[in-house]
Amino acid sequence: MKIAVIGTGYVGLVTGTCFAETGNTVTCVDIDEAKIKKLQEGVITIYEPGLEQLFERNIKQQRLFFTTNLEEGIKGAKIIFLALPTPPGEDGSADLKYILKVAEDVGPLLKDYTVLVDKSTVPVGTTEKVKAKIASRAKVDFDVVSNPEFLREGVAVEDFMKPDRVVIGTNSPKARKVMESLYAPFVRQGNPIIFMDDRSAELTKYAANSFLATKITFMNEIANLCELLGADVDSVRKGVGTDSRIGKRFLFPGIGYGGSCFPKDVQALAKSSQDAKYDFKILNAVMEVNNAQKTRLIPRIKEYFKGNLAGKTIAIWGLAFKPHTDDIREAPSLYNIEALLNEGAKLKVHDPEGMENVKKVIGDKVLYCETPYEAAENADAIFIATEWPEFRTPDFEKLSSILKNKVIFDGRNVYDLTNMKELGFSYFSIGREVVNG
Repeated sequence: MKIAVIGTGYVGLVTGTCFAETGNTVTCVDIDEAKIKKLQEGVITIYEPGLEQLFERNIKQQRLFFTTNLEEGIKGAKIIFLALPTPPGEDGSADLKYILKVAEDVGPLLKDYTVLVDKSTVPVGTTEKVKAKIASRAKVDFDVVSNPEFLREGVAVEDFMKPDRVVIGTNSPKARKVMESLYAPFVRQGNPIIFMDDRSAELTKYAANSFLATKITFMNEIANLCELLGADVDSVRKGVGTDSRIGKRFLFPGIGYGGSCFPKDVQALAKSSQDAKYDFKILNAVMEVNNAQKTRLIPRIKEYFKGNLAGKTIAIWGLAFKPHTDDIREAPSLYNIEALLNEGAKLKVHDPEGMENVKKVIGDKVLYCETPYEAAENADAIFIATEWPEFRTPDFEKLSSILKNKVIFDGRNVYDLTNMKELGFSYFSIGREVVNG
């Protein structure tokens, strides 16, 4: 099958590459000439484990192509995916200008029946708006369906190739048949393709992400309460997570959620609710708690240094919003960097993948280090903002010798309390006992 994917961001590039991997011929379209040039030269433009191998293989086997020319890109395509950004506006609503502009441009270029697919996360009613834009200029039959993505950065390839479920919103039997054929190779183990109306499909994505954000935030509230009551959040988490009705995932407390999905989707659902004259109290609380949680450790850092951080050097380990990605959008690290700089601290930072993106945002306000040990050299403390695997078992003996103070502020509860006591570190984490070295 010939497929076009419009947009080569995170979702578009993963989508296009994975569809090519099952034998489809895929052309990805983007207006960013520099990005398309890199992709045409075989240079991948995002970091996602496992993607580069598939990307290189499908380019070599001539199933994956890239262009800036919309007409060329969609020529002969039976399915056109819209994988375009929907950034939040000042009021939290999703900005649909990119999707609607492409929909308008695509209309007159359609030559035969085509299925157009909203892959972006969009508010309820967007499918109807896209359909109206296309219909205003199209001269052939077409369908527009909603097919929200459920990709987790860091494991997106696995999520796409072996999805828990595929959600498709359409009332068209013709479009349903096309989409069933497309996704058949991905659900051979029996995971469902769930068909529903387009409005329900659009809401499903927001509901899923907002529920997960709520689960994280609830556990962060429990962690904060543990600190006041002298309880241990790790024990509470295990006791709660073994309940089959609740499950173990998304119960790890920390300094809040970030990334490109949860913050944007919670805001957008809250705004849609507001527009519908419904007061979604839980979502408003989730946003409020998460914003406060991001800098939860700053008062403890200030207290440890007796209220004066001027001239203190803090090593920040982790910049990406989560491990195994270079995505720093809404990353808690950025909020802590800003807070610490405002207090006069000097910052040395390290992240395996995210440093180039941070440089684009904050420039030379911090010192970028190639290794975590370089960041820790002569630092007054370590602050862990992202739980990269390589931070889990560092050489503590080496750290003891290169740090000015054996103190770690851990926003992701990476280390065992007993081990920290034995090593003689002062250790501050979330929802657990403070270890005084």
